Amino acid sequence: MSPMGRDRVSRMATSAPPRAPRTPPAPPRGGRSGPSRTTPARPRRPRWPYGLAALAVGLAVLIYLLMMGSSGTEYRLMFETAELLVRGNQVQVGGVPVGRVKNIILTRNYRAEVIIEVESPLAPLHAGTTAEIKYPSLSGVANRYISLSPGPNNFPALRAGARIPVTHTKSPVGLDEVLTALNPPTRRGLRQVIKGWGELYAGVEGQVNITTHYLAPSLRSISNVFGELTRDEKTFAEFLVNTAKATTVIGAHSENLRSLIGNADTTFQAIGSQQEALARGLRLLPVTFTQGTKTFNELIPTLAALRELVNVSKPNTKTLPLFLERLRALLVKGTPVVHNLGLGISRPGPHNDFTEAALQLPQLAKTLETASPATVAAERESIPNTAFFGPYSPDLQGLFRNFGQASAYYDANGHYIHVSPVFNSFRLGENNTLTPITPQEGVAGLTTGQLRRCPGAATNPAADGSSPYTAGGLLGCIASEIP
Repeated sequence: MSPMGRDRVSRMATSAPPRAPRTPPAPPRGGRSGPSRTTPARPRRPRWPYGLAALAVGLAVLIYLLMMGSSGTEYRLMFETAELLVRGNQVQVGGVPVGRVKNIILTRNYRAEVIIEVESPLAPLHAGTTAEIKYPSLSGVANRYISLSPGPNNFPALRAGARIPVTHTKSPVGLDEVLTALNPPTRRGLRQVIKGWGELYAGVEGQVNITTHYLAPSLRSISNVFGELTRDEKTFAEFLVNTAKATTVIGAHSENLRSLIGNADTTFQAIGSQQEALARGLRLLPVTFTQGTKTFNELIPTLAALRELVNVSKPNTKTLPLFLERLRALLVKGTPVVHNLGLGISRPGPHNDFTEAALQLPQLAKTLETASPATVAAERESIPNTAFFGPYSPDLQGLFRNFGQASAYYDANGHYIHVSPVFNSFRLGENNTLTPITPQEGVAGLTTGQLRRCPGAATNPAADGSSPYTAGGLLGCIASEIP
């Protein structure tokens, strides 16, 4: 029975029944007023029957409360340990007592099975209920209590005597367990953590103080956010269920998630190793954005001009397919040529292409110059003499080809043309017809003895006087010797 029930029983058992109010004597019948008669006094009844009646009522109420006191629903909670938890400890929800501990049993696997009784306003509990053994301070010996976190009311209800597994309970951690956990490796790790925090906050103490100053308002805001989230319990429960499903799906792909985390760690390490470059990039980022904005602003006129170009080019695109078709034939034929040219310039293998030959030319020139210095010197000294025969090259060509009858003409740039047609096998007759001539007629009119012709004298003199070429009389030729 709860303490509140016991208090009600004690108050009802000790209270006396109320006395019945005294009624005034009835007036005499008939309405006559006469001398008063002296009525003999009635004997007073004993009051012990009233006490017996009150006692019986109190016992009935006590029996009722005792029977109703055990109307709570029992549940079995499995804990790893129930240290300092005793019978009669409270079961609370949000700091409000809702039941008590009825019994504690040690199981075969050395776990604690705690039987609790939850009063009817909260019972029945629902699936998802969790329990934790708590204590208000370390000063007491048996001041533990069980804190329940009931599951959502839209979850299935737990039957009476249902067992809540150890995965949904939490045992208290004793101070000796905490001190035992601080073994030498743990203490070394803790020192490294404290040292790392010191290095992390070195030089930014002011910012840390500001952060600490705004920590309490931030936590209050977070509390308000969670209050808003739990206001609609059904929606929040659905959100948690969907989150659990998503977490289950993610857990099914743990290998991929592990690889993703490993790759992310490698990526962040690579980024961390480039802190200077990253900082420099961040410093240049505003300038980049400024230049980008300027570029984009200047891009607008460019796009307008490009749009105009596209509009103008649209009529020409009609013939573009024909051009591309013909270009395709050219490319098909030209591809082997370019390929062969590429092989000629740079063929795989040693000493088989133009590039390697060109690379050997300086060495060849150096070898020739050092191998025969006398020959090189003679060639250099003979240049003035051999240069004299340069202007006569076309005449020499005509000499060897047709015995000096015809030679090359000057082109428009003043250079010799090394090809000259000779028509000495026909004669132009009547009605513009060609008549074959005899060999004697072909050589008729040719002169002999012209041994000192000037360059270009094998043809008729040019109207501008550029031929025959005398070099201002320096060549020592006779300009009058012409055909």
